[in-house]
Amino acid sequence: MSEAPFYLSPRATPEVIAERNALADEVCRELVRAGLPARRGDLEDDPPVGPGADVHVDPLAEGGVYVGWATGAELRTTAIDIFAQGIDYTNPPPVVLHYESVQKLMRNALLGILASAGFRVEEPDPYTHGNTVRVTARQP
Repeated sequence: MSEAPFYLSPRATPEVIAERNALADEVCRELVRAGLPARRGDLEDDPPVGPGADVHVDPLAEGGVYVGWATGAELRTTAIDIFAQGIDYTNPPPVVLHYESVQKLMRNALLGILASAGFRVEEPDPYTHGNTVRVTARQP
């Protein structure tokens, strides 16, 4: 018998997914209450239309609720196009630096806003989840 060429993480149970969906909906409501545009990106088929908080439920067992920030299309597209062409990592172009700064600043803002609203939040592994925020629960 041969082994699988790669490891597939197990999926969370339907009950856990339901809890995460409810938590993600609460996160969206609180971000909107704080004045930020927020959407459940995992429930939409199309890429984000505008800037704002993008809330996703990761269905894997070790997953959770993740919140990232989508910049405006112009900044995002310009930075990604330049990055895709290849950049000197020791001296990135200003637009790439600006894009990365916006991502980090908004992650920090999301951490603070969601913690203030009563959520337990953390910074996940940046290599797996970039500049997102992981929401683990609502504080009692």
